[in-house]
Amino acid sequence: MKFFVQNFGCRATQADGAALESLLAAKGLESAPERSAADLVILNTCTVTASADEDVRQSIRRVHRENTAARILVTGCYAQRAPEELAAMPGVEWVVGNSHKAQIAELVTAAPYHGNIFVGDIFAERELLSSPVADAAGDRTRPNLKIQDGCNNRCSFCIIPFVRGRSRSAPAARVVEQVRSLAARYAEIVLSGINLGRWGREPGSTMRLADLIRRLLHETEVQRLRLSSIEPMDFSDDLLELMAASPRIAPHVHAPLQSGSDRILRRMHRKYRPHHYAGRITKARALMPDAAIGADVMVGFPGETEADFEESYRFIERLPFTYLHVFTYSERPGTPAAEHPDQVPIPVRKNRNRILRELAAAKNRAFRETMIGKTLSAVTLHESHTALTENYLKVELAAAREPNRIVALKIAGVSESGLREEACLPVMAG
Repeated sequence: MKFFVQNFGCRATQADGAALESLLAAKGLESAPERSAADLVILNTCTVTASADEDVRQSIRRVHRENTAARILVTGCYAQRAPEELAAMPGVEWVVGNSHKAQIAELVTAAPYHGNIFVGDIFAERELLSSPVADAAGDRTRPNLKIQDGCNNRCSFCIIPFVRGRSRSAPAARVVEQVRSLAARYAEIVLSGINLGRWGREPGSTMRLADLIRRLLHETEVQRLRLSSIEPMDFSDDLLELMAASPRIAPHVHAPLQSGSDRILRRMHRKYRPHHYAGRITKARALMPDAAIGADVMVGFPGETEADFEESYRFIERLPFTYLHVFTYSERPGTPAAEHPDQVPIPVRKNRNRILRELAAAKNRAFRETMIGKTLSAVTLHESHTALTENYLKVELAAAREPNRIVALKIAGVSESGLREEACLPVMAG
């Protein structure tokens, strides 16, 4: 049987997809190069927004139309949230929630199988879906290693804790072994999780994320570690100072903000106020003057007035962000925010999204322009003539280079969305 796994959404989902591929291969199944060539198509889903759900439904319809012989299995967060809705779609043979994701290889190879919905209590889960190191790389040059899953926060807009379960961490020794193996083959490794900053916070644990990173630096030969999104208050002084002190950690801080309005943050049930957030970002910039600093920002949250949006805009404008991920609020069934009566009209949400994206683009270009004339460390990518700097900027290379190498690049200028390397001048004879 040939299989194809299509992932939707965040890095954690991509890591889960890599683990699924490994489990299926271990059962003797063969990976297909594309959906149309597969006997089994697995859609590993996201459900963070309504548009994410619609992307999945469109993909199911397309697979069923283009490859009618394929058996379709839907798994991931959408499957955990609304299994009956997905099971009712033509062509869907199995719906497997995050609670049963580790059992997929057994389910699809069992004969006979009984029923097509496999969803249980996600809050009973205590383990992470683990992938052998050889398959931890969702990116051909920057493997993504999930070391944490779940979330104990209860933000009023977010469905993720209800489809991912409680926060849980991969054991430190396992992470060390995985990074050690990956470091033999990859120049940069990305550590990810649903709430990465909560790694090691289980009862009885005394290690924290900074302690784990110290072990990785001491016990492995990893050339560069990059941290994915971390909640702002988990960027402790210890973690930020470690990042600033080690050239083997990418100077890249991504801290979800959601809103710069104090009133809206309270309605969201976020655990910090704007001045707390600003303190973390200011500290990061002071320690790492050229660091990438990014944030997730939401517009159109229920009850967000023009004054709230203006407050948020001015707050973001003042801080040294180098990029933003701007999201339009999307009602998620089962969350408190979806029940608020004061929903913001869709056109207003879209307009606020546009305004913040324009601000983000201006900030990003200003940051890129400060890189002109500097020499930056970057990892070369499989994309032709492209590298990614330690501070998260794409560079157009002056000449082709072997991928998966850490290189020093002299920056000549900015491109439409990144940077350009200075061309090496030929040495003139005599």
